[in-house]
Amino acid sequence: MTAPAQPASGAAEDWLAALRFDDQGLIPAIAQDAKTGTVLMMAWMNADAVRETVRTGRAVYYSRSRARLWRKGEESGHVQQVHDIRLDCDGDVLLLKITQIGGIACHTGRERCFYRSLDLDGGAPAWTVQDPVLKDPDTIYGHSHAHPHPGGH
Repeated sequence: MTAPAQPASGAAEDWLAALRFDDQGLIPAIAQDAKTGTVLMMAWMNADAVRETVRTGRAVYYSRSRARLWRKGEESGHVQQVHDIRLDCDGDVLLLKITQIGGIACHTGRERCFYRSLDLDGGAPAWTVQDPVLKDPDTIYGHSHAHPHPGGH
């Protein structure tokens, strides 16, 4: 996606018909850093979110908790510029290759949402934080913000 496309509705949306949305009209979308390959986050998209992402070249997801479109970075400023959109072999998962503006994809102030790993050494399995907070979420969202997970994922 070197430049945002301007798909029309109707027959010109055959590309959208290839997507297999679930019974709630959603499809999982994985955001991956286009340069490093790091998986930054996973969120949900509905058809409108996919259309707007294609139209604008910026990631738009569907927030299940807010029941509306969620333009990534609308509160934090950490938008995602989309370079490529891939569809998996079954047509039921999207991969967005993006540039993460500001270097923070997670609402916790980290580079990525996948910042914990399961430690299997020495006893019972436990989740261990692997990635540092790059910016305090209170600074990003304001001290009264409860930091809900906007994507509802």
